[in-house]
Amino acid sequence: MLCKFGAHSRWILPPRLPYHHCRDGLHPRQRLPSRQHSSRFTGLPPARRQGVKPGLLFALTLLTLGGTGCVAYEQYRPFRHSLLAIVRCSRVAVAAVLGTVDYKITFARNYTSGAERAQGYSRCHTRSAERVLRALLANGGVFIKLGQHMASLIVLPKEWRDTMRPLQDKCDPTPYEDVEALFLSDMGKPINELFEDFDPTPIGVASLAQVHTGKHRESGKQVAVKLQHPNLAEFCEIDMEMVSVTLGWIKRWFPEFELTWLGEEMRENLPKEMDFVNEAQNARRAATNFANVSTSLYIPEVISATKRVLIMEYIQGARVDDLAFLEQEGIDKNKVALELARIFGRMVFVDGWFHADPHPGNLLIRRATKDSRSPYNFEIVLLDHGLYFDIDDRLRINYSKWWLSLIARTSPKTIEDRRKYAELVGNITPDLYPVFEAAITAGRVALEGAWQDESYSGGYDRASSIIDVPPFSEAEGQAIRNAVSNEGILLSVLDVLRRIPRRVVMVLKLNDLTRSLDHALATTHSSARIFLITAKYCVAAVWQDDYRRIQQHGLQMYGWLGALRCLLSCWWEYVKGYTTLTIVETAMDMRARLTRLVPM
Repeated sequence: MLCKFGAHSRWILPPRLPYHHCRDGLHPRQRLPSRQHSSRFTGLPPARRQGVKPGLLFALTLLTLGGTGCVAYEQYRPFRHSLLAIVRCSRVAVAAVLGTVDYKITFARNYTSGAERAQGYSRCHTRSAERVLRALLANGGVFIKLGQHMASLIVLPKEWRDTMRPLQDKCDPTPYEDVEALFLSDMGKPINELFEDFDPTPIGVASLAQVHTGKHRESGKQVAVKLQHPNLAEFCEIDMEMVSVTLGWIKRWFPEFELTWLGEEMRENLPKEMDFVNEAQNARRAATNFANVSTSLYIPEVISATKRVLIMEYIQGARVDDLAFLEQEGIDKNKVALELARIFGRMVFVDGWFHADPHPGNLLIRRATKDSRSPYNFEIVLLDHGLYFDIDDRLRINYSKWWLSLIARTSPKTIEDRRKYAELVGNITPDLYPVFEAAITAGRVALEGAWQDESYSGGYDRASSIIDVPPFSEAEGQAIRNAVSNEGILLSVLDVLRRIPRRVVMVLKLNDLTRSLDHALATTHSSARIFLITAKYCVAAVWQDDYRRIQQHGLQMYGWLGALRCLLSCWWEYVKGYTTLTIVETAMDMRARLTRLVPM
């Protein structure tokens, strides 16, 4: 009820009356207890009437959120993936950004001499590589695979490759109880039903899988059992996405550091490597390709395969570069190196389909068995067939012609051919050609006529052809260090990696493998000896392509007589080139035998 007192008064509430209205009339209003008397009714002490203390409330809230987060992490996969993605991505992003900034600062610094610049750049390479290495080790799984791939890229600085190399041995095994669970889920049977004997300790652990030995009940054979790490598939997709996102950020902030191709390559290749059914098919196809060839190559028999479990014949042997084993078994190191070059040369230049993950850990050697097809007293066992690449005919022939131009002595026509086929093979423009050629020549200063700016070679006298490349010397080493200390050369390396088709990168890895194993085996023949084997396969590939082309289109293009003349001309080029290479091979082999008999 509102009241108004006087003409100029405002409407106000009346004083609180001791009565209140109800249906039955006016009743006395009960007085509520005062604050000081409230404890009589609540039964709480005065301290509790003031509410919960802020510290206790914060602790309870934190405990509640923490418990909820733990439950969500264990039970709700999207939440777990999101949280891990943030952590794993941040590790790589921080390492990559710090490294990029480090390079920027190092490039911008003033140096008093070329030697000081080279030393500064080398230290920057090492610092940046070590940052990335720590991030990859912390993340594990797919990231370990990324580091292993970086360790094999011969056009990356040596500091990066050396830093990443230990990742080959930094993989943790899956606990045995998880191995048992994997067999139940994928094979539908426990281990003891599939194997009479099974060694719980793996004989090898890699980034994607580990290998155990056992005796297979059904076949009665001693087998190698390759098992994919069970948690790999859960995080593979998100890890690949995080790698792509991180590299995309780097490209956006520092456009000259273009590395997104690494993420694209992982996304294309990892699913193939994680499918062991695909690996089994690759192994069988490789064995078929060499079935009618006189070769020392041996590929273990596949017994069974599922997506995550592969059972193959177990082969006992030593690493192909184990010099003590070769000496003990009386195996000729020179012949081992040459056979390796023949095996991979045939894959690339004849079959056009080749093993894309070559490293010494995937190659074993053993004495030839009684029923072996090997022409020598040893067999080379090729393992890990998860990733193979095909190379189309046009690329294969252009690559063969480019390689033959490297074998030929330098002339204006040869230099023109080298640059022409480099562009057809690797999208390499003339300004980037010297970097590309240096990668092929094992990181040397490239051949005569490669550099348009001779200051990069430091005045070093370069070879006329790849066969004439001399043993590595300190003078050449200084020339390489001076060239690499140039910022433009470093950025050119990244540009080359971005341009080269992935197939060509993998072929370069094969080249690097045969060269490095030839060195590791301490062979007595010339370092150019294995190049001659490659050249012979190139000559054969070009001749086969010419023959096929003339057979299909010769009559329409040249007529009967013209086609015959063209065919004979191509055949003669093939015979002349192949014979010349064979003579040079024979001379080098004789020199190697003399070197063993009379050490120089």
